[in-house]
Amino acid sequence: MRVGAHVSIAGGVDNAVDNERDVGGNCGQIFTHSPQVWQNPNIGDDEASAFREGTDEHLTGPWVIHSSYLVNLCTPKADLREKSVDSMQREVDAAAKLGIEYVNVHLGAHTGAGVDGGLDNAVSALDELDIPDGVTVLVESDAGSGTKLGGDFEHLATVLEESRHDLGVCIDTAHAFAAGYDLSTPAAVDSAVDEFDDIVGIENLHCIHLNDSKHACGTNKDEHAHIGEGEIGVDGMRRIVSHPDLRDQPFVLETPNEDGKGFAWNIERVQELHDEA
Repeated sequence: MRVGAHVSIAGGVDNAVDNERDVGGNCGQIFTHSPQVWQNPNIGDDEASAFREGTDEHLTGPWVIHSSYLVNLCTPKADLREKSVDSMQREVDAAAKLGIEYVNVHLGAHTGAGVDGGLDNAVSALDELDIPDGVTVLVESDAGSGTKLGGDFEHLATVLEESRHDLGVCIDTAHAFAAGYDLSTPAAVDSAVDEFDDIVGIENLHCIHLNDSKHACGTNKDEHAHIGEGEIGVDGMRRIVSHPDLRDQPFVLETPNEDGKGFAWNIERVQELHDEA
């Protein structure tokens, strides 16, 4: 199975390969810079080459670049929209340089523009991008708090249908659960997958952020838990990683580092649940 974690690029993006191997992952995710500030990726040719070579030699892949937390595609504010589009363009260009297949982004918050207005804003912002060949932008599901969009499968479907680009989707299990899609039992997982397939299309799913949730279904609270130790629990997680429509997807973990457990523990737990199924 393809399972890995979001790892650091401290000291150079090529270090991400060894960081991924150290936690037992064979695919993964990175930020190209601090996600809390507007900053351009600064990736030298040598480290990009080392990253590509290390990935080809040691990992199964794929890699995903997670966009900055500041990006808001749904915003009605012209200055924030301009910064968001510029940031995303730099991310897809960095992905092409690194040989990375996916750039993952949250739709953001409409902040008063309304659901339809926010989704229209997101589509038009994405359509401004010049996405290089071999790179796909993935719209990530959201926990749905406040005016944030992406919590409903319909939001994701609308963006995919209306954009001129061939976009994909990344489902975050903790986000989907917080948004009201129950994943805590095998039957609930099956139902949620069927609903996703009906609304978005399972063929548009390219990556799963595999996270348990510290909060109950439908609370719109986004706080990740160790695999099998949150509100989704062991039964739900086991079904997610073994479901015939999901098990071949790349699973990327964003689980916490607490209670003496980090990515290595969680990746091993995922592999155990997969083997048990």
